[in-house]
Amino acid sequence: MNASAPPRRGARFVFACVGIGLLAGLLSGLFGVGGGTVIVPLLVLLLGFDQRRAAGTSLAAIVPTAAVGVISYAVSGSVAWIPALILAAGAVIGAQVGTWLLPRMSQTALRWAFVAFLVGVIVSLFFVIPSREATLELTWLTGAGLAALGLITGVLAGLLGVGGGIIVVPALLLLFGTSDLEAKGTSLLMMIPTAISGTIGNLRRRNVDLAAAGLVGLAACTTTAVGAWLATIVDPFVGNILFAAFLVFIAVQMAIKAVRGRKR
Repeated sequence: MNASAPPRRGARFVFACVGIGLLAGLLSGLFGVGGGTVIVPLLVLLLGFDQRRAAGTSLAAIVPTAAVGVISYAVSGSVAWIPALILAAGAVIGAQVGTWLLPRMSQTALRWAFVAFLVGVIVSLFFVIPSREATLELTWLTGAGLAALGLITGVLAGLLGVGGGIIVVPALLLLFGTSDLEAKGTSLLMMIPTAISGTIGNLRRRNVDLAAAGLVGLAACTTTAVGAWLATIVDPFVGNILFAAFLVFIAVQMAIKAVRGRKR
């Protein structure tokens, strides 16, 4: 199959999109991430999408997925609304900076640096156990910190194509002392305006498969709430271990890309 050609519309296409969405939604609700780290590689592997179109389709599917996740976490009061908007504002600006820097920086070096960052986060998750009663208190200092975190998240998203949740959730846990549930709910809310902004740009460049995005997004919505519910009943330390395992998966993916990039 030509990677640039649209995949055939048939039963295999529908079942693949639905399966991808079910898995991505579960992980999105459980870990407070967008699910793009699952959607993108599976669209490429199962349906022959090229990387750019897979990323654009994934971003569009994240919008309804994150919205359902936010509602699920908001029911238990686990969303910091204003901090999420501050993060989103910084991320939208940072993404533009990241895309501008993209042709000017070594992707291989950036990927190895990000792998090192993930390894540090993974190790720290075994020593810092979040309290379910902790909340994110908004002050001038934390507001400035959140804006900086959003900016850094956006820059890395523009440079590496990584989702914000992979950075925001551990940062809120480790740097801001937020509870694990509030970190995840806040991360999901932050993603919505960021994903909408990116999707508008991708639609203009015709980098979105609307049929695939719709199927993946709708399927993900059915399992996102389940993932969020599982997050509430899992012990915080167990949640840290599961999140660390997920980050290991992301780090391995990034390391493989770095090795391939160096060979090229």
